[in-house]
Formats: sequence, structure tokens, C-alpha cells
Amino acid sequence: MLKRVARTVVTTAGLLLLWQAVVMLSAAPPFILPPPLTVAVALVDNMALLSRHAVVTVAEILLGFFIGCALGLLSALTMLRFGVARRWLLPLLVVSQALPVFAVAPLLMLWLGYGMTSKVVMAVLIIYFPVTAAAYDGLRRTRAEWLDLAAVMGAGEMAVLRRIRLPAALPSIASGARIAAAVAPIGAVVGEWVGAGAGLGYLMLHAVGRMTADLMFAALAVLAALAVAFYFLVDVLFRRALHWQEDAVNPGKLAEQKPT
Repeated sequence: MLKRVARTVVTTAGLLLLWQAVVMLSAAPPFILPPPLTVAVALVDNMALLSRHAVVTVAEILLGFFIGCALGLLSALTMLRFGVARRWLLPLLVVSQALPVFAVAPLLMLWLGYGMTSKVVMAVLIIYFPVTAAAYDGLRRTRAEWLDLAAVMGAGEMAVLRRIRLPAALPSIASGARIAAAVAPIGAVVGEWVGAGAGLGYLMLHAVGRMTADLMFAALAVLAALAVAFYFLVDVLFRRALHWQEDAVNPGKLAEQKPT
């Protein structure tokens, strides 16, 4: 844990130094590329404003994440149980990923308005495919000998699902949830860019329009910190849920092992 914190601190410090070096070498005006210290001052001075907009964005991310994961898992279970659903849903999943996000966002604004609902739906649309694909792949790859043993012991379909298929698919579901945690902020912010009345994306656009680049970078820094914190929170929760899986608890240990 201490090593991960130390690596994070060193990486952050290195990026800040690189940022400062680019500002000095390029001689860019502050309204285009402000130095890190100016952004830090803007972050402190506008903490109340940033916090108010951050609450809206976090709510959109959390709602989109949980709804998208729930719908994805439900769709995976449906495709596993019903062949007709699998034949209809799989092509729709592929088509949903072929549509550019920015092409869908204006339609959602038109249909659902400029409130939080359209941003949550945008996040759900981005999350839905990776969660569904990962969960379905994990559920259908349950080891055949486990299923045969359950059949011999007379286990019912729900018992097999609850005690065999879902635990076996949990690593795949965790992978899908990690991807969802990484892309959920994208859906929320894209929706705010297209049209919104609050949120960090909305604040960034208005800051650019007023030529206050320091506030824009401060909002971007808050958004990045929230996104990284949310991803690591999801990662830690699934690591604890997968305590029985060695590479989930200590992924570096297997890499350090030498082949015999």
C-alpha cells in the first residue's frame, strides 16, 4: 500500500514538473496554458463553486454506474437463460457501440431535457456494453465439471446460478465493473458538454468561454481526482470480494514468480 502511494506521489510530482517546464519553454499566455501554481490558487479560491458542481457530476456518475451494471448483469443472465434473447441482444449490443457518443448525446438532450436524467442515461449507455459482455462471458465459461457435479447432486437451476455460475463469473464481472468505473465519468461529462445547468463539464465550458483557463484546469483536476478515486474504490471492493483469487489480492506476485 505504501509503495502504491509513493508511486502515485512521484508520478504526480513528475507530471507537475513537466507541466511547469512546458509552460516555461513554450511561453504560452496564462489564458491558454496557466502554470500549476495558478491553477492551485484557482482551485483554493473557487473551492465552494467546484464542490457544488462536483456533487452533481458525482451523482450522475454513481447513478449511471449502478444502473448500467445492474442492467448489464440482468442482460447477461437473460442471454444465458434464453437463446432468443441472446440472438436479439448481441447484435443490439454491437450496434450500440458503433454509434459515436457525441452523436447520441444531442438526441438525449432533446428527449430527456437538460437535467440529470440525460447525463445518467448517457453514462448507462457507455457502461452497459462492457458490463454485459464481461458478465455473459464469465457466466457461460463456468467449468463443465462443476455443472455436471451439480446435476448429479440434484441442484436446481437457481441453486446452480447462485452457488456456481455467479461465483465463477465474479472475476469477469469485476473486470467489466472496473471498465465501467473508468468510463462512467466520460458519459456524464459528455452529456454536460452538450447541454447542462450544472456539473464539472458545464463549469469547464463556461470557464473556457470566459477565458478563465485556470478555473477550467481546476475543474479538470477535480474531475480527474474524482474519476481516479472512484476507479480505485471499485477496484478495492472487488479485490476484497475476490479474496480467494490470488492474482486479485496480489496481482504483482504472479508476475514475480519465475517459471520452473
